[in-house]
Amino acid sequence: MGGIRVIRHFGRTRFSGVVLAAAAAFSMTLTGCSTDEPDRAGGGAGGDVKAPTAASPSPSRTYALSKAPATIPSVRTHVPARGPGWRPGPGGGVVVAKGSEALADEGRMLAGELKLGYRGAVPARAGDVELALATAKQGAPESYTVQTAGGRVRISGADEAGAFYGTRTLKQAVTSGGLMPEGVVRDWPDRPQRGLMVDIARKHFTAGWIEDRLYEMADLKLNQLGLHFSDDQGFRIESDSHPEVVSSQHLTKAEVRQILDLAARLHITVIPEIDSPGHLGAVLAAHPQLQLRDAAGRPVRGAIDIGQPASAKLVDELLKEYADLFPGRYWHLGGDEYQALTRENPEASFPQLAAVARREHGPQARIQDLAAAWVNDRAAVLRPEGKKLKAWNDGFFRGGVVSVDKDIEVEYWTGKEIGARQPEEYLSEGRRMVNVNDEYLYYVLGQPNEFRYPTGRRIYEQWTPLVVRGTTPVPRKYSDLILGGRFAVWCDLSQSQTPEQVARGIAMPLAATSQKLWDPRKPTRSWQSFEQLARQLGLA
Repeated sequence: MGGIRVIRHFGRTRFSGVVLAAAAAFSMTLTGCSTDEPDRAGGGAGGDVKAPTAASPSPSRTYALSKAPATIPSVRTHVPARGPGWRPGPGGGVVVAKGSEALADEGRMLAGELKLGYRGAVPARAGDVELALATAKQGAPESYTVQTAGGRVRISGADEAGAFYGTRTLKQAVTSGGLMPEGVVRDWPDRPQRGLMVDIARKHFTAGWIEDRLYEMADLKLNQLGLHFSDDQGFRIESDSHPEVVSSQHLTKAEVRQILDLAARLHITVIPEIDSPGHLGAVLAAHPQLQLRDAAGRPVRGAIDIGQPASAKLVDELLKEYADLFPGRYWHLGGDEYQALTRENPEASFPQLAAVARREHGPQARIQDLAAAWVNDRAAVLRPEGKKLKAWNDGFFRGGVVSVDKDIEVEYWTGKEIGARQPEEYLSEGRRMVNVNDEYLYYVLGQPNEFRYPTGRRIYEQWTPLVVRGTTPVPRKYSDLILGGRFAVWCDLSQSQTPEQVARGIAMPLAATSQKLWDPRKPTRSWQSFEQLARQLGLA
């Protein structure tokens, strides 16, 4: 008996062989991750596709009701039906519906993965997969419907991303079970931002390694990749405006464009981060005159002197250069761990900054106000470029005369900073938040500062997007302000693992994160079963 064979190469899943598995008998199931109602409003795409009514058994063969396809993340709903399902076979192909020609790239990709021909915008015939954009404006963004009946599959997306995610479901169903089960899948994500962040500043990762992660992310229906490419240890992307700051090991702009092109085809947005005003050691190594010094004249590692106009000029030149390189809608400003604010008495330790704060923001202003204004000023540089902005939660301060602008999303990672603020404090102000909880979602190389490598099981069984800090969820009334989450790889002790070890180490935690961002309800599949499925799908 033949089947799809999964081949792993640096994390990328490839397919070979032809599916020849016989149809299996199925028992009835209505699946999401539980029998509860979804936590957030949403629905599947494709109002033009109706769920089948209970079909009469074939006069020559009786089929049990189908089961939901086995996928990661699991589909939210499946209406079972009687029938043989669909499997790739000779003569079958992938087509796009008339008026849905924008899905040609998705069609060609799926055809290549399933070893089928791609025939373009022509009528579907027996054995085909048809891709379509929903004709009615129904369904949440990124939602889709997969209808399997009559020896055909129709995937209808509320948008191009939704249709693409439908192809991921089909691909995984064929890999895990040999076929797409009869019936109708309607599926949609719980959160709009679902991603992975990689610290490529402290450790150099090749373009190929990053591309492999993009393929894995796409199969998991993750839609954001953060690249933290500037820190004390390195600046890792080629620069035309300031080549002197770039590390010897770095990505060329041509390589970045290649990464961005692939990400766009996989419906993933790349979010760049030049962290400031802290974590600028690599930039300051080439511009030591801009490094912050305390009252005793001692340099402060990684911290730029935000009281000098030349500091803003340098950083803004870099921001403008890379805003042209990265076309995505998001930009991460950083804003965390500015070392001037970790001193017991910042104003006494840095009287020059305190004087600038009072001069620019009034007699009651402090250094924290100068730091908040720095973040706002960098945001003002990027807004004309059409960017939606983010900053780490410890760049937002309470009790000052200057507040970080309300349109800047809070990326909440820690409750360990000086003057730590609970997530509810930000949420009660109406601030939008992305969950990067360091208790569950931080993979820190070398495990310094009491960090431990996160396990997929702990994320799968305990974490939800509402668990923003520690292990306690925020009140459900704030749910709509929590836009999603991101699993983060930090390379503090960069030589602790090779890139290949990092890829293997994050595989199961990333799969678990994708499941809980797509559907935060308690999973019905056990952890052991989930782990086995991940291996079967080539995701672990």
